[in-house]
Amino acid sequence: MPIKSPVTLETIREAQAQLKGHIVRTPLIAAPALSDMTGVDVRLKLENLQITGAFKARGALTKLVSLPPEARRAGVIAVSAGNHAQGVAWHAGKLGIPATIVMPVGTPMTKIQRTEALGATVVRFGESYSEAEEFALDFAEQKKLTVVHPFDDPLVISGQGTIGLEILEDCPEVDAVIAPIGGGGLISGIATAIRALKPQVVIDGVQAYTYAAMSGAISGFGGAIGGQTLAEGIAVKKPGKLTRTICEALLRDIHTVNETAIEQGVEVLFSNHKMIAEGAGASPVAALLQNHARFAGKTVVLVISGGNIDPALLATILMRGLAREGRLTRLRIGISDQPGSLARVTRVIGEAGANIVEVHHQRLFLDVSVKMTELDVLVETMGFDHVANLVQVLSSAGFPARILSSSTQDGR
Repeated sequence: MPIKSPVTLETIREAQAQLKGHIVRTPLIAAPALSDMTGVDVRLKLENLQITGAFKARGALTKLVSLPPEARRAGVIAVSAGNHAQGVAWHAGKLGIPATIVMPVGTPMTKIQRTEALGATVVRFGESYSEAEEFALDFAEQKKLTVVHPFDDPLVISGQGTIGLEILEDCPEVDAVIAPIGGGGLISGIATAIRALKPQVVIDGVQAYTYAAMSGAISGFGGAIGGQTLAEGIAVKKPGKLTRTICEALLRDIHTVNETAIEQGVEVLFSNHKMIAEGAGASPVAALLQNHARFAGKTVVLVISGGNIDPALLATILMRGLAREGRLTRLRIGISDQPGSLARVTRVIGEAGANIVEVHHQRLFLDVSVKMTELDVLVETMGFDHVANLVQVLSSAGFPARILSSSTQDGR
């Protein structure tokens, strides 16, 4: 439906001209594994390959280049614990604009150090985003700084909307686009661009279940707002006024996904497409996996909005993914407490084609016979059928075994 908005196809095209040569024109690639999994022609718009690893660099630069000389000299201020901070810091440094970033006190030190390395001054304040924002607004007024809002600013939205233009240039046959929603700046820009040029294209958003603020504002969805989420990049408690208006007018639907689905999205992108995505960036994959029947036979672009994920967290997700697939399983095996027993059980496991990752003895507990010991063995296998066969082989060899992992075939 037509809407009155300061964000238009013209403002987005102006932003595209301003950004040319200063940001990465990210690739849009086919995703054959995801296509096979879902029955959908899936394409990936890789904003995880953007400068600073996320789409935020687009909107930040669009806002910064609009500032008059006196505002540039005074400097800018932004509130962020992640991608927006780095986008503002990167481009402000390139333009010679002093930048102050206000981050909540609980922000991980790596994000603070990364932002400071880009030349920004980091101020830590408040336990939450809202407390940090209130401080930043007061500080901006005192110091005459320009606030660079992460999403509810027409110039920022127009910058993010350049992604929509690139999607149509690279995939004119697109039927639908799925993009993450936090405050709504990204999807508002994309939807404005695409629906202006091809109104038949469906635009769907996706939110973490624990932060379904936009769908709550539009449709009254009753999910809790707050808590821990892997998708911290879209963990926004209150959407913008402008972005809400645009989303309400231009989106077909907003999907909500739980933490397990987001985790699987990260794992699927890495394992099947060798792509590193943060939780927010992988949320469109989670939405498609849960709702693929709605997109059957269509060409769907998933906006992978960012790739800034902690390496240790990524490693944990990948290991949990192996467990979900039955490729990493913990067994408890009973053996006699005699010399050579451990060697025999490891030989049986090896001959069955499994690989031992780690072994722990359980010999001091009272529910185990003094003549027996139990082994907790973490093994790599080829899947659930292989695990079942391994348990049977061990039991037949005189080593009773049972699965300790919660990842059984019924729980896949």
